[in-house]
Amino acid sequence: MIRSAVVEDVSVIHAMIRELAEYERVPHEARATPEQLREALFGERPAVFAHVAEDGDGEVVGFAVWFLSFSTWRGVHGIYLEDLYVRPGVRGGGYGKALLGELARICVERGYERLEWSVLKWNEPSIAFYEALGARTQEEWSVYRLADGALLRLGSAQG
Repeated sequence: MIRSAVVEDVSVIHAMIRELAEYERVPHEARATPEQLREALFGERPAVFAHVAEDGDGEVVGFAVWFLSFSTWRGVHGIYLEDLYVRPGVRGGGYGKALLGELARICVERGYERLEWSVLKWNEPSIAFYEALGARTQEEWSVYRLADGALLRLGSAQG
């Protein structure tokens, strides 16, 4: 049901990224191309990884894209889950749990101490799903992001 992604999965992963952006109400923000995804996952030095969920017919119905994080406090890596998506028609079939379970297995096997991700505050079905697995929100932390014009301004000021 769960396996590491292969280069032949890029087009379906890309399509599901677009579906996820639609679900999250920001389709204009999903600008990555299949070529960029292929390079990130399967280029000379990949720093991003992916697993896919297949149904009983071998069709890819979900994915997890992740990368390594590092805790300076704990002194070990963790996994940051960038995206988790399961197609609507198969939700509730255990695919999301299996994808998260595989990432948790990798953490345990490699001695990583954290599996972390972000979720939109309005996404109550996902929040309930994550909490049912034992995940807890980090209430004392807020996510910040520099992007687009703000990132360019700050980066240009440093040159």
